[in-house]
Amino acid sequence: MPWLETSLMDQRTQFIADYQGALQTVTELADRFDISRKTAYKWIDRYAQGGLSGLSDRSRRPQSCPHETAPALVDAVLEARRHHPRWGAKKLLRILTRHDPLETWPARSTVCDLLKRHDLIPKTRRRPRLAHPGRPLTPMTEPNGIWTADFKGQFKTRDGVYCYPLTLVDGFSRYLLACQGLRSTAIALARPIFRRAFEEYGLPRIIRSDNGVPFATTALGRLSLLSVWWIRLGIYPELIEPAHPEQNGRHERMHRTLKAEATRPPSGNLQAQQTRFNRFRAEYNDERPHEALDQETPASVYRASRRELPRTLAPVEYPGHFEVRLVSRNSGIRWKKHWVCVTHTLAGEYVGLEEVDDGVWDVYFGPVKLGRMDERILRIEDHKGRTVRRRPSPTDGEPADAM
Repeated sequence: MPWLETSLMDQRTQFIADYQGALQTVTELADRFDISRKTAYKWIDRYAQGGLSGLSDRSRRPQSCPHETAPALVDAVLEARRHHPRWGAKKLLRILTRHDPLETWPARSTVCDLLKRHDLIPKTRRRPRLAHPGRPLTPMTEPNGIWTADFKGQFKTRDGVYCYPLTLVDGFSRYLLACQGLRSTAIALARPIFRRAFEEYGLPRIIRSDNGVPFATTALGRLSLLSVWWIRLGIYPELIEPAHPEQNGRHERMHRTLKAEATRPPSGNLQAQQTRFNRFRAEYNDERPHEALDQETPASVYRASRRELPRTLAPVEYPGHFEVRLVSRNSGIRWKKHWVCVTHTLAGEYVGLEEVDDGVWDVYFGPVKLGRMDERILRIEDHKGRTVRRRPSPTDGEPADAM
């Protein structure tokens, strides 16, 4: 036979029925129902006052609060807020105390609670957290394995013009590949510096940078026009985590030396400042012993890359089982007669889609995973807040014979 199931209400009703039958005393009933005599008399009294409805559970909310803010004080706070809708709790308390210094006004936290409770504080929409590949773990084991790039903090030369020093370093040898003072962080100014370094030293496998302009954006995969160009050249853009400059510690340490020896005090103009940067770079690479290199100079350790800058860009290739789509000028792709937004930074480029489940596709640009697309909603979303790197194939992003 099935187990008998009873609710608390059924047990209380049975208890009252047995009590009215007068076959057992209250003590015996309490023992049988496994409750105290005090609880037994409580339910008897509730039944006498309210019948069966008196056996239902009642709210445990206290009927009064000894330290509750007086209604008059609440009204005064709300009235002050209505007169000054942009003032916070501190300012409101200050004017209320000035108006009635003998009154015991509530604490600032209480005033904040009152304003929230009466919908006098607008609700702010929380910004979504952007996807990020996480802490970079690629080791620096050889020259041109990883280059690091960054803008040293801007400063003004003595003529009042801002200088933005763009620095590029080989992570393994600490060789300072470029140190150029620019007038802004615009891609149009930064790209020629990278091109000049590629022409002189060849191509690295990875360029590690922070998440600022022009290295990254808030687009899918955090791609910028500059990092898209790197990928087309076969260079993987590796990002440190936001607000973690220590993950690019070698570069930051070089910046400290650069700041002390080449920017204090600043030069008279940008041209004179660049002359100091050039002098610093020559000394840093060829003369200054580096402790991490066993007091050798970076120039004695660094060797140029064998991968030369091509004359033209080769198309990004994908494995045979990928679906390949062209990102149009309006930043989207066509998918089964529908339009799916990708990102404007990839306009004119080809992306690859790999099916990982029924109607679910991972979207890549070269080796960089942009996100995951569900055919049912036709939207590419970051997967679990992270950008995942796929193992690149031998043809992914490899430069051809021209650029």
